[in-house]
Amino acid sequence: MTTEEILKALSNVQEPDLGKDLVTLNMIRDVVISGNDVSFTIVLTTPACPMKDMMQKASVNAIKLLVNKEANVTVNFTSSTSTVRADKSTVLPGVRNIIAVVSGKGGVGKSTVSANLALALAQGGASVGLLDADIYGPSVPIMFGVRGERPMMTQVGEKAMIVPLERFGIKLLSIGLLVDEKNAVVWRGPMASSAIRQFITDVAWGELDYLVIDMPPGTGDIHMTVMQTAPVTGVVVVTTPQDVALADAKKGIAMFGQAQMNVPIIGLVENMSYFTPAELPENKYYIFGKEGGRRLADEYDLPFLGQIPLVQSIREGGDLGMPIMMSDEEITKSAFSEFAGLVARAVSMRNAHMNTEQIAEVVE
Repeated sequence: MTTEEILKALSNVQEPDLGKDLVTLNMIRDVVISGNDVSFTIVLTTPACPMKDMMQKASVNAIKLLVNKEANVTVNFTSSTSTVRADKSTVLPGVRNIIAVVSGKGGVGKSTVSANLALALAQGGASVGLLDADIYGPSVPIMFGVRGERPMMTQVGEKAMIVPLERFGIKLLSIGLLVDEKNAVVWRGPMASSAIRQFITDVAWGELDYLVIDMPPGTGDIHMTVMQTAPVTGVVVVTTPQDVALADAKKGIAMFGQAQMNVPIIGLVENMSYFTPAELPENKYYIFGKEGGRRLADEYDLPFLGQIPLVQSIREGGDLGMPIMMSDEEITKSAFSEFAGLVARAVSMRNAHMNTEQIAEVVE
């Protein structure tokens, strides 16, 4: 066996999302051959790639069929998270991808989705941060069990920067960590926008594969500020199945479809899709209606990113500061893991097909 033969065989293995073979995409590294033993490394576009097993099997089969049927093939994986950020020197310089999680209305579990998306991406091997941009109703301190804690400050060059807290392997920051939770945040739009701008520009996030931003419900000043301040990679829309939530989700979709916005929608996820009691894990009760999110995604030709069930342990974990991704509840963990995998795939595909000149930013 020769390296040339191995690479020729692997040129028949397609990267499922990017539509080209592994060799053309320069994803093969470190080919080592010793007798019938061959090993190499596939460089993934995201640590959280859900297609890893498929590529491994296809690579082994290609070498056995086209090179040597007696070959002992070892496939290793590493990752270099893709990004299309053109200028990483100013705002969030070490962050490769920024994902905003939005909803047209409150009460659809957007913060729960944001928190568990961040954790699922981190469990897939990515470095992740979570920014709670819901100024008026911050949930992250409760959900992560950090109520009462305060972030530290550090000096970066001549600038004082906020240091995010770290919990469950991710970095996190919320306005709820800086104000007394018993006090209402009574701010006019410009003050809220200024605070969010500071959270983006004056925080030492460091090197991150993904920064997940939990946006406030609705469409307004905060959304515009985030899009004008940070080069957002894409948006995840959260809805529940019932018509009233779907009607409001349409407003969120419409906001990012406007001409002055240049922020792609990664896809739509349906939360609280059905109720599953812990004692009857196979049963599904469609309390809020059925398949509403999927129909909405089809209507707007958006990727449908999955259905998250309504289970008691999600609420209990959120209240106790232990998100569901850190529990032993397999049904919902599996749903969130699949959802996070689809988000990571969508981001990689978006990056592969968008030039740096088209980076997502609000057009003034």
